Amino acid sequence: MKKILALALALSMALSLVACSNGTENTSNGGGSNGGGSSASIPDGSAGGDSEKGLTADERAGEFITVGTGPTSGIYFPIGGAFATALADWGYKTSAESTNATGQNIQNMLNGDLEIAIAMQDAVMQAYTGTEAYDGIEPAENLRALMRLWPNYVQLVTTADTGITSIQDLVGKRVGVGAANSGVEINARMILNAYGITYDDITPDYLAYGEAIENMKNGQCDAVFVTSGLPNATVMDLGVQYDMVVVPLDGEGRDKLVEEYPYYAKSVIPANTYNNTEDIEGIFVYNIMLVRDDLSNEMVYDMLEGIFANIDTIKNSHNTANENIDITFGVDDIQLPLHPGAEEFWKDNGYL
Repeated sequence: MKKILALALALSMALSLVACSNGTENTSNGGGSNGGGSSASIPDGSAGGDSEKGLTADERAGEFITVGTGPTSGIYFPIGGAFATALADWGYKTSAESTNATGQNIQNMLNGDLEIAIAMQDAVMQAYTGTEAYDGIEPAENLRALMRLWPNYVQLVTTADTGITSIQDLVGKRVGVGAANSGVEINARMILNAYGITYDDITPDYLAYGEAIENMKNGQCDAVFVTSGLPNATVMDLGVQYDMVVVPLDGEGRDKLVEEYPYYAKSVIPANTYNNTEDIEGIFVYNIMLVRDDLSNEMVYDMLEGIFANIDTIKNSHNTANENIDITFGVDDIQLPLHPGAEEFWKDNGYL
């Protein structure tokens, strides 16, 4: 049974990869400056020298780092590419690989095809424990965390003419839940379950949210789950063209979800993020940066030094990165065990 489930998951991810714009980007020649709030000295500048606890410049030049990002249309791609640039500026050979985001990045990490990768923490923890979406598959206990990234907000969007104003109104409707086994689909399934709704109660469309929103514009879908940073460009476009409604995720269902799964947290979508004049109750889950567990402690420590020495490169890649990626934010919200090299780095910088 485990082999069948694993094969199905791998096939789903392979098909998703074909559907997206795949490829790699070699990155180099960026600049950076020190992130604030550190109790240890992070070297300033773009070219890394010998590190006391990391690697020498010569050792660094002999290492290749591939960063797992996401589809070229999403937020993972520019931010992941900026990580590759920052590490190239530190002296590594790097590339940024466009993928189908969380699900494929987890699988590629387990296959040893990536050194670091962006992923949503709920899917990561399910893979790590072999539960929920990964039930019946051997737990991925070798996954490790490098650092915390930005919060992904679960957004349930529809249009006024559907009459949907609460999550209970989804019963009997056609709902875009995300590509099968994607991070969005994992969010959608768990949130629906928390409100006592299963896929038997709706007609699920297993489409990436961009495709599902296009279907909604054409009257072929009633509501769509979108999990991303704020604001999401595709949702903004929907709000310009249509009388869009962002459905609140609140009440007992939300309470149940965050109590049972600590990687979810209560949040609000602030007023005027889209066409909303008031705050909308919701849920978020952090993205984290995964790292290969078989990389040396010295290399992982050194990568973090390089990332924060060139943090401006990452901050300049997207407003979400600018607001949410900084050494001062620490790692308290990470549920996945840190790589030992990362743990030492964060301890040396006043955290843990």
